[in-house]
Amino acid sequence: MLNKKFLILILVLLALAFFGWQILQKKTGGIYIPIEERGDGDSKVVGGVVPGLSPPEGFQITFFAKDLPGARVMEFDPKGRMLVTQTKEGIISLLSDEDSDGLAEKKKTLISGLKNPHGMAWQCPSDGKTCFLYVALSDKLLRYDYDANLGAVSNETKLIDISYSSFDNHFTRSLLFLPPPDENILLISVGSSCNVCEEDDADQINGHAKILSYDLKTGKLEEYAKGLRNAVFMTLDPIFGKVFATEMGRDLLGDDIPPDEINIIEKGKNYGWPTCYGKNIHDDSFDKNTYIRNPCMEPFETPSFVDLQAHSAPLGLSFVPEEGWPPEYWYNLLVAYHGSWNRSVPTGYKIARIKLDAKGKYLGTEDFITGWLTRDNNKIGRPVDIKIFSGGTAFITDDLLGVVYKLSRTGNDL
Repeated sequence: MLNKKFLILILVLLALAFFGWQILQKKTGGIYIPIEERGDGDSKVVGGVVPGLSPPEGFQITFFAKDLPGARVMEFDPKGRMLVTQTKEGIISLLSDEDSDGLAEKKKTLISGLKNPHGMAWQCPSDGKTCFLYVALSDKLLRYDYDANLGAVSNETKLIDISYSSFDNHFTRSLLFLPPPDENILLISVGSSCNVCEEDDADQINGHAKILSYDLKTGKLEEYAKGLRNAVFMTLDPIFGKVFATEMGRDLLGDDIPPDEINIIEKGKNYGWPTCYGKNIHDDSFDKNTYIRNPCMEPFETPSFVDLQAHSAPLGLSFVPEEGWPPEYWYNLLVAYHGSWNRSVPTGYKIARIKLDAKGKYLGTEDFITGWLTRDNNKIGRPVDIKIFSGGTAFITDDLLGVVYKLSRTGNDL
């Protein structure tokens, strides 16, 4: 009789545990761990949920790939394979999910021996022949022939040198092609050499704290925009074709100033650094000159589009399409906050949702995915790049864990 009561008690406890697990999944989404390292280095699919990251209701996060130390920028080739720059490793990896199960089973090193590879961009002729892969290193722009059938590169060509010294505070360079009719213009973001200073090469076209434009047909390099301390990532607004960029504000002014920024980049504009920040605020801790009026209100000074919490360290950004996404997310911008390094109370370590309407008007900012920073301020990851696709899917790199996450929709509202 006692054994029977004990068995019933065990069954009740198991049922309660299973019910609680389901509630946790519904509320937080959890992190689904699909791979486990074997002793022989192979991988296998396993089950299990690790509480931590909290996507919105109706979404889940899985690991798409692991063992990618310092994973930064993602791009996808014409066959749907993922390229990932591993900046500190000096390599670009090629990943493929050949059975479409949401896990990259194959990984190979596509290019190695590079100096801080970061930004990538594609140019694929309409005739379907060899594509060109452009890669931004700290000190140069490279082009490769890319065979999409083989997933292989050849014919490395240096196109231009980029300003760089071993003392540069910011050594990552990012790339973005302009939309038609300027599809042969490649933008190159070059961060500042310092926290806050007057750059020695400010008057040079190929200088620091700028976005440059390179014409692939003529080979002409021009200054596209300036006054950008560290615009690490850029993306195109798919509706209006505008260039959006994240920018990290300077350090050593306290926990809450200056703001980090999202800027709409226009040719010929000055975005203020090192003298101005945010909504045309004068940095009088750096610029000690006396002015009759605020020098940041001059016509050539361009304010930020959106101010973000200081020290959030915004990096990758991507627009949400209509297809396969809930209507409340349409036209929105998702931004990866890499997280602070010198704030008294850490901030960032999340994916933020920048709410925009169909006309591009800013409506507010809210959290989209949290959990990389725990309640006791332990850092379990640092999101870097984000790429969004139709069907409610997105990919996110993490250079602390060396992984790529996949966000996907769940539930009955698909």
